Amino acid sequence: MHAEERHQAILRRLRERGSLRVTDFAREVRVSPVTIRRDVETLAGRGLLARVHGGAVLPESGAAVPRPVPEEQPVFGLIVPAADYYYPEVIKGAREAAAERGVRLVLGISRYSPEQERTQVRQMIADGVGGLLITPCGELDPAGVSVPYVLVERRPADDLAPGPENGPANGPATAEHVVTDHVYGAGIAVHHLASSGRRRVGLAVRDDSPHAAQIREGYRRGLAAAGLEPPADGVFRLPPPGDTAGTAERDRLLDAVTGAAGDGRLDAVLVHNDHDALGLLQRLRAHGVDVPGGIALVAYDDEVAALADIPLTAVAPPKHAVGAAAVDLLARRLADPGRPRHRLAILPELHVRASTSTTG
Repeated sequence: MHAEERHQAILRRLRERGSLRVTDFAREVRVSPVTIRRDVETLAGRGLLARVHGGAVLPESGAAVPRPVPEEQPVFGLIVPAADYYYPEVIKGAREAAAERGVRLVLGISRYSPEQERTQVRQMIADGVGGLLITPCGELDPAGVSVPYVLVERRPADDLAPGPENGPANGPATAEHVVTDHVYGAGIAVHHLASSGRRRVGLAVRDDSPHAAQIREGYRRGLAAAGLEPPADGVFRLPPPGDTAGTAERDRLLDAVTGAAGDGRLDAVLVHNDHDALGLLQRLRAHGVDVPGGIALVAYDDEVAALADIPLTAVAPPKHAVGAAAVDLLARRLADPGRPRHRLAILPELHVRASTSTTG
């Protein structure tokens, strides 16, 4: 297969699937991965695709694709669990901030696999990245990261736990991070509901979310600040998608909203995340429950909340700003290794829509 034929095949694959992995495609067309990497670099130089760690994607519509960069250009690695929910805006913010600083950003997707995450960390370090931006699937082992790094949307499990390069054994950890203040986010949602006259506010939160504990804490603080008592059995631990064992919990939530539980109907619910909020809205409408007249709903994440048939009020984490701030923090650390350590929490916003407004 000639070079131009390979180029056309690469672009055709990207148009069909949106992304391409170098090793998989090389195997399909029976050439070496090195050859496909060179083809990807050539096409990136023409602005026809965008390189990511291990492959390529189509450039965003109307967006300029950076030209190939000299080897001496700083390179940061960004490893996130997914690229199809929540993290696209984080990636975009990081990419734009990196471009402004003349930094090349390479992307890795761990797919919530600690093994893939460790592999990508090792590979990026071996490839010579100057630092890492990483959203760990679990607790990150600092011993496996030999370059400066910033945690993105994750806090260490214990903020006082020492790291091998982060301070003395009895001193505080100094790993830097940039996060959304999810305690604040849940709190402003509860405040909004209480201010609109809702008195029995429940919480439904994804049990597998790394932010669940912070959202629960913000919910408790919000109720206390509004002078409201937590409803009896008002917190619901939602299962991951496809977990049929969690059907009973979803049914219990529906009963609490419709009044079938018999111990006081909820008049508002904060639901994490958007997908679960949309699912609850559909079930409520199927049971004839009026939203927002009978029940007010607030979603958490604001990925697709505005697209519901009754647009959902939602807490919107500052995903773009988190990505940009993480790049800035890492760049400053590399420029001045002795500067004071920073941990940055950025406040989310509440986007009010029809699901909490009775005025139309």
